[in-house]
Amino acid sequence: MKYKWLNKENNDKIILFFNGWGMDECVVKHLLADDYDILMFYDYNSLDTDFDFNVLNNYSNKYLVAWSMGVMTASLFDIQYTSKTAVNGTLKPIDDRFGIPKRIYNLTLKGFSPKGAERFIKSMYNDVTEYIYPQRDFENQKSELKALTHYNSNQDFKYDRIILSSDDKIIPTKNQVEFWGIEPNIKSGHAPFILLKKWSELL
Repeated sequence: MKYKWLNKENNDKIILFFNGWGMDECVVKHLLADDYDILMFYDYNSLDTDFDFNVLNNYSNKYLVAWSMGVMTASLFDIQYTSKTAVNGTLKPIDDRFGIPKRIYNLTLKGFSPKGAERFIKSMYNDVTEYIYPQRDFENQKSELKALTHYNSNQDFKYDRIILSSDDKIIPTKNQVEFWGIEPNIKSGHAPFILLKKWSELL
């Protein structure tokens, strides 16, 4: 697992962002940090990381924002948060009832190609004319897609806030509704960040 500081100004508050599969900071780089330090985790080919989690002890408040596959991945790390937000993901992200149907996921993995990666990006957004592409190596994305099938989330992990899009074509909206027991609360596709201006809107 890799990490990258998106904002590091020695603030006393930090937002930990667990990104989605295949992504980098492209989907959130426009968001204003204000008085938060922002630390992004991504690339889940392995859950090993050289990040020193003791650094988090310097912050009086730690907030989690987890998106897509990051909702599951974040649950595997024992960090005490002030609040936890899940964005368009569940703790069972590869699941016929609560996530991406297994058949669809396996077919995606089997036939994954550069064109498939491009179609995925386009499917994340609704009603946009310009797509934001991550600067990730194709083979690295493909191996991450496979690696994610081997992780099992911590089902006892509790999120405080759920952001659920009305038209998610990646993790079907109806499956997220089934998992969380709530109705969609934002009108967007899988990547709703384009509608926001600040990180604090996600807390």
